Amino acid sequence: MSRSQLLVSLFAALMIGAGLYFAFRERPVAVDMASVVSAPMKVSIQEEGVARVRDIYTVSSPIAGHLDRTTLEIGDSVSANETVIASIHPLDPPFIDERQRAEMLAAVEAANSGVALARVEHSRATLALDLARSEYNRASRLAKTGIIPDSQLERAYNEMKLKEAEVASTEAAIRLREAELASANARLRQPSDINIQAARGEGCCVHVFAPIDGVVLKVMAESERAVSPGTPIAEIGEPGNIEIAVDLLSKDAPRIEIGGTAMLTEWGGDEALKATVRRIDPAAFTKVSALGIEEQRVNVILDPERVPQGLGHGFEVLAELEVWASEDAIQVPIGALFRSDGSWAVFAVENEVAYLRKIEIGKMNNSTAQVLAGLSENDVVVLYPSDQIDDGSLISER
Repeated sequence: MSRSQLLVSLFAALMIGAGLYFAFRERPVAVDMASVVSAPMKVSIQEEGVARVRDIYTVSSPIAGHLDRTTLEIGDSVSANETVIASIHPLDPPFIDERQRAEMLAAVEAANSGVALARVEHSRATLALDLARSEYNRASRLAKTGIIPDSQLERAYNEMKLKEAEVASTEAAIRLREAELASANARLRQPSDINIQAARGEGCCVHVFAPIDGVVLKVMAESERAVSPGTPIAEIGEPGNIEIAVDLLSKDAPRIEIGGTAMLTEWGGDEALKATVRRIDPAAFTKVSALGIEEQRVNVILDPERVPQGLGHGFEVLAELEVWASEDAIQVPIGALFRSDGSWAVFAVENEVAYLRKIEIGKMNNSTAQVLAGLSENDVVVLYPSDQIDDGSLISER
């Protein structure tokens, strides 16, 4: 074999070997990577809340009556003890059915008979009084001449006074029976027989005034109608005195501290509002989520540092309540974490090789986790590792 043929054979063998190497060698897996950084970190809870006026006054009807149509509208300003919220008139009398009418007619007839009987008694008492006066006058003349003793004159005088008292009693009985007759006749009157407009005069109306300076938040009784005691008419509050009510899961509420900070967003403005936790309710309530799951919720009350123009009663806000914060925390993206043998682990990248490394983490938020051990600042880890990656796999950045 000549020298040229030997060189050609060697070259062909090298080409075949190189082809086999590139065909069967391990190919690196394309992955996304991220660096471990040391930066400020905070853990917070995000929940929807509702802005509400802190002190709401519900104006209600103090008596049963007929409510005039409310002239106030939502947003109107009111002054304490000056603005009339509602005017209440006496109720119209009810209609009388046939049975009630028959009973009342009988009562009228009985009252008429009572008046007649009282007048007869009055006439009899008047006649007895005239007789007693005549007896007294006769006894007075006889006593002056000594025909009868003074004791008989005193008896005649006392008899006259008794008859005068009986006459006064019968006069009072007549007035009583006449009042009963008038009452029975009044009960017979139908609503159509009464001048309702005259009955609703200025003197028979009860005015309900605003208890505080503020605005009308809600009108519950706008139309004219009959009301009973305690019927709500309107709600009044001060729009500048706003608090935020956020209902948290009961398992999250113990992580919040009174006096902690919160940020309010998505309330309609561009800026975020800072707020402070004022109260955590001691009792939870059951609420059904959008997925139909019953959850135990706890109201957390926040006080915003300021109330911007446009934030009103019943507005929805998004509250981010701070649970934990650090100015310098080593953290890794959550997308790099996975579980291995019951521990947290990541794939650390060294010289384009992925090495399985178990780590210890602390606090976690929606994007990063605090690293307590196992990683250092500027280490590179694989994001969202797939099942194609194993300990010692070759990788390349996507």
